[in-house]
Amino acid sequence: MKTITLVSAAILIATAALAAEPAKKEGKIYTDQKGMTLYTFDKDEKNKSNCYEDCAKAWSPFAAPADAKADDEWTVVERTDGTKMWAYDGKPVYTYVKDTKKGDMTGEGVGGVWHTAKAD
Repeated sequence: MKTITLVSAAILIATAALAAEPAKKEGKIYTDQKGMTLYTFDKDEKNKSNCYEDCAKAWSPFAAPADAKADDEWTVVERTDGTKMWAYDGKPVYTYVKDTKKGDMTGEGVGGVWHTAKAD
């Protein structure tokens, strides 16, 4: 019985460690867990998204689970519809609909206001 308990505890600790980091770093660029590039929007405010309706159709908010907690540079932003999304260094992050495969960065510079999310 002790072995099962210890294995269960190890699995829970490993799962918590994986869940703590919402994004992956590919070089200096952040991606979601599927390798899709994350972007920031110049018109957002610190820890506040200003991308809704048509904007959010093209730029999907990087969703955070309802119970997500801030971790170092990663914070959680509540959207006006009550859903939550991740922000890096206070900047909400998004994926781009025209990025169709891992490693695509077609959203960089769109409209002069979209930029890849980069590690400092």
